[in-house]
Amino acid sequence: MAVDNKHISYRIYLVAFMIFMMAVAVTVKLTNIQWVEGEHYRQLAKQRTVKNFVIPANKGNVYSADGSLLATSIPNYTIRFDALAPSAENFEKYVKPLSDSLALVLGKPSGYFQSELRKARANKNRYYLLARKQSYTEYMRIKSFPLFNLGAYKGGMITEQKTVREHPIGKIAERTIGYERFDEKGKGTRVGIEGAFGEYLNGKDGRRLMQKIAKNQWKPISDNNEIEPRDGYDIISTIDVYIQDIAHHALLKQLEYYQADHGCVVVMETKTGEVKAISNLGRSESGNYYETINYAVAESHEPGSTFKLVDLIALLDDEKVDTSQVYDSKGGDITYRGRHVRDSHKGGYGKISLARGFEVSSNTVLVQAVYENYKDNPEQFVNRLNNLGLNKPLGLPFKGEGIPYVPQPSDKKWSAISLPWMAFGYGVSMTPLQTLTLYNAVANNGEMVKPQFVKEIKEWNKTIKKFDKQVINPKICSDDALAKIKAVLGNVVKRGTGSKLYSKDFSMAGKTGTAQVDYHKGDGKMYYASSFVGFFPADEPKYSCVVVVHKPNVAAGYYGADVAGPVFKRIAQKIFTDVPSTNEIKKLNVRYKTQEKNYAEYYDKVQKKEAVVPNVKGMTGMDAVAMLENFGMKVKVIGTGRVKQQSIQPGQVFRKNQIITLELS
Repeated sequence: MAVDNKHISYRIYLVAFMIFMMAVAVTVKLTNIQWVEGEHYRQLAKQRTVKNFVIPANKGNVYSADGSLLATSIPNYTIRFDALAPSAENFEKYVKPLSDSLALVLGKPSGYFQSELRKARANKNRYYLLARKQSYTEYMRIKSFPLFNLGAYKGGMITEQKTVREHPIGKIAERTIGYERFDEKGKGTRVGIEGAFGEYLNGKDGRRLMQKIAKNQWKPISDNNEIEPRDGYDIISTIDVYIQDIAHHALLKQLEYYQADHGCVVVMETKTGEVKAISNLGRSESGNYYETINYAVAESHEPGSTFKLVDLIALLDDEKVDTSQVYDSKGGDITYRGRHVRDSHKGGYGKISLARGFEVSSNTVLVQAVYENYKDNPEQFVNRLNNLGLNKPLGLPFKGEGIPYVPQPSDKKWSAISLPWMAFGYGVSMTPLQTLTLYNAVANNGEMVKPQFVKEIKEWNKTIKKFDKQVINPKICSDDALAKIKAVLGNVVKRGTGSKLYSKDFSMAGKTGTAQVDYHKGDGKMYYASSFVGFFPADEPKYSCVVVVHKPNVAAGYYGADVAGPVFKRIAQKIFTDVPSTNEIKKLNVRYKTQEKNYAEYYDKVQKKEAVVPNVKGMTGMDAVAMLENFGMKVKVIGTGRVKQQSIQPGQVFRKNQIITLELS
């Protein structure tokens, strides 16, 4: 018995010792957690229960010059269904009315939704997709449907909100309005106004510390480090939606007719350089046209005959020749170092003046004029181009602006044919917007202004930044040269290559262009680029415009006057017939003594003249009452219809407030 007790005591001591050692281990671990690893676990607990949430800033809107909304951010909703959330009783009770309601909104039969919802429940699908890209109104409507109106936990509706950028005017000017996108690696693509002015539009995100209180539920914690979001500013662009709509559809119509590859049009306000419309349309494989590339800004190519304006500016301003100087077109074919320069008109134009050569776009005349006067000093001609800024980009805020090219006599590529080739628009490269800027300078009395796409940046009614006119060159040439150039450009439309556009009721001035593109590759892929650039009205220009159409179907036509010219004419005429008038009445408050004297005499006679009763017989009762009451009489009416009798006969003198009775029938 003693042995058994001793054995039991031994086991008790052993258990006690083990318990003691466990207590020591627990104490050591608690001490280690508290003082050694404590900070790590406290941070881990905090991360799982307390989180810094980003409060996204609202992105600013983009507006047109007339206040129309061009780009805005709206919430977009994806609706999903947790098929296991509703109880069996609620699911069976509401699955049919829910399906009936979904059918009305989502456009599929009620039976389809009943089948899909039951299938989702059978498969224990807790994330079944019901609809994407729902507006806020549609989301709120779906939220009110049977079953879903029981709430997220009882009804099973799951909502994912995403803010998307919308263009209320559709695809028009989409490329210029632009966008800002980021891929999964965070690399951004910035295009147009949205991309260039993202720092103003995006605002600054805020942050808020929140604590987890339940499954996927968090509550804000008052924290001194909380940062409120700053919403983005609004951008007021120079685009006019009326002019934009006209330009877009005029270009689209012509591209479709000529089955062209792509084209662009820009309308600019002469004095300010504000771009009122810009459309860039490219053809897809399906044959439809979309805003894909900003050709007006990005595409630099040989301009062809529209470049001949530079010839006139240089020749006249350097006083080399006058517009009356006569040249022999030499049968429409001259050669330089074995290379032919030909006129589009077979046989040439005979002997004609420089002005007439420009009007009919004679290559031989313009090339001879430039070559004869600058062959010994080509730097003088090229420096003219450089001083006009044609050798460098315009410095627009957009990424991807096309790089112009003007060969320099100091370049290794300069050759004996560089100068004559430049004279008719080859061997040089310009963007359509650069060409427009030059022509706009002529329209603007020699002042070259930078194209402008944004007027100001605003926060509600407060102006954050204003963009004023930027002058590139205060005077591109003398007033005398400008006057002659304007006259010649006007004659291009009246009696030159642009004569098909002429209208006696509306004046326009400009230049046609028909350039060969990729002709030097020799692979048979050469095509034509048809263009027209000018301004209107010709006498007092308000707008300038450039139209370029690439690769028109030659079977339908390819000359600039035929392909691009009609777009220019339609825009010019529609602007002044469709766009709301902005005419201002000047000197409205000016007072003239003669007018005041005449009015005083008239008023005096009216006051002295005795008032007599007018003849209202045959008039409708309403009109007769209005007239007589305006005379100061009180009218009593009997019957309905027209006046048959009046109690006071016409021509009799009456007193103010005298009663007159009218009988109607």
